[in-house]
Amino acid sequence: MTDNSFSPIRLILASKSASRRAMLDAAGVSYDPIPADVDERAIEDALAGSSPAEIAEALSVAKAAALAPDNPHAMVLGSDSLVVVEGERFDKPTSRENAAQHLRFFSGKTIELHSAAALVRNDTCEWSHTDLARLKVRDLSDDFIGHYLDKEWPAVSFTVGVFRIEAMGVQLFEAITGDQFTVLGMPLLPVLGALREHGVLKS
Repeated sequence: MTDNSFSPIRLILASKSASRRAMLDAAGVSYDPIPADVDERAIEDALAGSSPAEIAEALSVAKAAALAPDNPHAMVLGSDSLVVVEGERFDKPTSRENAAQHLRFFSGKTIELHSAAALVRNDTCEWSHTDLARLKVRDLSDDFIGHYLDKEWPAVSFTVGVFRIEAMGVQLFEAITGDQFTVLGMPLLPVLGALREHGVLKS
């Protein structure tokens, strides 16, 4: 007999990220996508001196909190990712040439990718989580970088790290340590656990 007593809380995804939407879609999670309008640079500046994980978590909370007041009966999911290479933090590339500069810097180094997520309801952060993946970039030739951007620009202009791991971006790496969902931009398994705990998904 089917249990019809479960009435899920509405979920809003405060992100325009295609990869985050694809993760939730594939996992069978129903949600409304509403991108949050927050000043990420101002938040980062206010958190100067904080760790990358703390900044990613704060941005996730801020994105969810921006939508929660207008959606009082919903749970809002915010998520963010930060890339750090040799202690330097990188944002999304501002141009194709800037993307090429990032890739030349990444060549032969390890990208630390911090992915965070948060659930906010009304004015309360109900849950947050951060995870770390490490991606060893192979030595990249200028010819490859040019070819890669011919294929992947402007799609990668929306990504920190200048890659889509589910697309040609996988060719940048020789080794990856960490959860695949974290690499995609959101720690999905902890998110699903939190959604079950807070009445968005059946447990």
